[in-house]
Amino acid sequence: MTRDTRQRRAIRAVFVDADGPLGPQEVLDRAQQDVPGIGLATVYRTIKLMIEDQELNPVELPGEPPRYEPAERGHSHHHFFKCDACGRVYEMQGCVSNPSSLAPDGFRVSRHEIVLYGTCANCA
Repeated sequence: MTRDTRQRRAIRAVFVDADGPLGPQEVLDRAQQDVPGIGLATVYRTIKLMIEDQELNPVELPGEPPRYEPAERGHSHHHFFKCDACGRVYEMQGCVSNPSSLAPDGFRVSRHEIVLYGTCANCA
């Protein structure tokens, strides 16, 4: 059993309130609003514990370090919008209805991930 500290509660709250997957630095920036003295090492340790306890799932974006989201939001696949200006990642609602129609002849699609890149409303 792990201790339930103020820092860990703040980190959990950050994930609950997030509108998309977060990287450790984003978690730190948001958690520091509630716990100013929290450090990046604490964020990494807490993320590791939350993964072990199956509270978080890693989310992989091409060419980037993993981000994390609450396990209850986990999907078999994801669709994201990533802002080129601020780096925030937003989960898109909906799905490509027939990804096999986009594949070359003879290719069998077993899964898909979609990431759209551009500028979010806050940065536009």
